[in-house]
Amino acid sequence: MNTYIEDLKKILTEEQVTVNETILEQHSHDESYHTPHLPDMVVYPRSAVEVSAVMRYANEHEIPVIPFGLGSSLEGHVVPIKGGVSLDLSLMNQVLEIRESDFLVKVQPGVTRTQLNKELKKYGLFFSVDPGADATLGGMAATNASGTTSVKYGIMRDQVRDLEVVLANGEIIHTGSLATKSSSGIHLNGLFVGSEGTLGVFTELTLKVYGIPEVTMAGRASFPTVEQAVSAVNGIMLAGIPIARIELVDAESIKKVNQFMDKFYEVKPTLFLEFHGNFAGLEQDVNFAKEIVSDFGCEDIQFETDSKARNALWEARHNLAYAFIHSAPGKKLMVTDVSVPLHELSNAILETRKKVEQSKVEGAIVGHVGDGNYHVLFMIDLSNLEEVKEAKRLNEEIVEYALAKGGTCTGEHGVGLGKSKYQRREHGAAYEVMKTIKQALDPNGIMNPGKIFVD
Repeated sequence: MNTYIEDLKKILTEEQVTVNETILEQHSHDESYHTPHLPDMVVYPRSAVEVSAVMRYANEHEIPVIPFGLGSSLEGHVVPIKGGVSLDLSLMNQVLEIRESDFLVKVQPGVTRTQLNKELKKYGLFFSVDPGADATLGGMAATNASGTTSVKYGIMRDQVRDLEVVLANGEIIHTGSLATKSSSGIHLNGLFVGSEGTLGVFTELTLKVYGIPEVTMAGRASFPTVEQAVSAVNGIMLAGIPIARIELVDAESIKKVNQFMDKFYEVKPTLFLEFHGNFAGLEQDVNFAKEIVSDFGCEDIQFETDSKARNALWEARHNLAYAFIHSAPGKKLMVTDVSVPLHELSNAILETRKKVEQSKVEGAIVGHVGDGNYHVLFMIDLSNLEEVKEAKRLNEEIVEYALAKGGTCTGEHGVGLGKSKYQRREHGAAYEVMKTIKQALDPNGIMNPGKIFVD
């Protein structure tokens, strides 16, 4: 391995290749509970040409390569379980072009969501996908991230117009164009988005952006039961109200938020809502939504138009994970996510709530309920083998339930290490097609080995 390190230092520069123990440790894990594993080296390319050179060398010598953004993923995607090169793309962090008339932006993969929106604000634009963490856009495309705004604007795959991808053999390709739509060829954007670094390395992304709404209004509505809250969501969706965000936070999670952020929200199942639009239309939409939620037993609904108050509301939602972590010192947060058809959502959440209450593991449920995606948060002591076993059992039961109802094992966190064992069960014969594509693009199996494709 020492020879490989020295060779890569010659291909790049001395400063771009490191075996510093602290940096290796930083690249051994993500935010998940999965066991860390050190890479053999960390490499910092500055351009697609340099990524190509690294890939050609790694492919020739069959060295594993794991693309790395910020390490904010939740299923072990960037854990280098077979060692090799952790390819850190943080130096490729330029917003290359803003095409405001086309509602497009061209960025390097190391640009973060917050960084991009800061630049876009000057043009009256914003990037819609909000996974909570300030992740890199390359990482978000790799995991097909979504988040709170997907009910209105769609997920990461819906925003990608073109990708520059370096393949395992070092070849550089583009997967799309600047056109709004195309009927030409196989949809390669859809193939690469969500591939989690197993098919290639993203070195440039062309993304769809949106005009900042004239008015934004956020609110929260509390209910006696989870069932009533989810039923209210279905009512809002059926009414065709163009809601931008609609999130479920269960009572246990509200309790943690109150403790962590010094809030005084009612400790009941709560919907966090947000509407985007103009003054006239928004007033009508909000009034209609109030009528609907009252029909489903809503006990209290509060709305905010002031930006500071709105931000405080969503800060509470986004800080939920940190609230749980803070409440259980010494324990590790384990998060699982699944998606089910919308008509199954209420039963799925109620069934999950029942399983959590019957378990000895502390847990809570939150969800992007407007698109059928929900999360279960567990706090576990990794040194307590029985507790870890119980959390994994619950995770498996939640996934099995979702698959049995025609859902998916992950709605947005991705496959990584945690959900790889469900791939054949979920996709059937299509899984073999995926493996064929993987083999064709990465015959030496160097691209993020051990993720998605494990049998």
